Amino acid sequence: MDIKAFKMNGLGNDFVIIDQRIHELNLSKDQIIKICDRNYIGCDQLILIKKNRKIDASLEFYNSDGSMSGACGNGTRCVAEFLSKENNKKQITVWTSSGSLKSNILGNKLVETEIGIPKTNWNEIPLNKSLDTKDLKIEILDKDNSKLVGGTAVNVGNPHIIFFVEDIENFDLKKIGPKIENHELFPEKCNVTLAKIINKNLIKVKVWERGAGLTKACGTAACATAFVANIKGLTEKNTDVEFTLGKLSISIDQKDSIHMKGPVSDIKNIEIKF
Repeated sequence: MDIKAFKMNGLGNDFVIIDQRIHELNLSKDQIIKICDRNYIGCDQLILIKKNRKIDASLEFYNSDGSMSGACGNGTRCVAEFLSKENNKKQITVWTSSGSLKSNILGNKLVETEIGIPKTNWNEIPLNKSLDTKDLKIEILDKDNSKLVGGTAVNVGNPHIIFFVEDIENFDLKKIGPKIENHELFPEKCNVTLAKIINKNLIKVKVWERGAGLTKACGTAACATAFVANIKGLTEKNTDVEFTLGKLSISIDQKDSIHMKGPVSDIKNIEIKF
């Protein structure tokens, strides 16, 4: 079986995109894992575009471990660029499991997506018990074995926990990430972000993504981090979030809805053979 597909990325956060609007394919979990495997094709997430009669398309996101993901900010921005090339529209609306997402195509491979209003209640994140989501009092260790206790949880289409630290390089996220992702507090697991405030308009981050591991960038993590930093009084409502390969610009509007703007890559045609 040969499947025509596409590869795109947002700041190195990469995706294999399969357009299923004409031919619906039933991919098994093993096939999804194989597509995402870096020894085969390789990506952080697999995205399926499906037909939607009311809006531009419906999207399904799958992590590299074969599990389904809720929202995927960079993936949504990439698909919006892909769909706009097809119909020359400057505004694209797609349905995801966390609701409809609108994207504005700004030109020069810049796309802005409205991720929506974040959820901060313990049962919306979800946690498995009622706690103050602004400080979960979870302990992490840096490379010198010094303790940091904290962690703020928020849901922006999927669950996130953010730790604000002095030096993100002094933490081994490959060790910390899987422990916190699978922490007993999170029944649906979580994305883990280490964040350093540079100034009121810039945050540096490293992200461990639920179901995908260390990632070069994560759109929803950028949104979650900017929102939490703002409610803690650490940043303005407009802030850049910096990853290894560049920045996403995050803005929070008067309704507390989060908007994420950043670059997307060219669209590369690929073929998947099974």
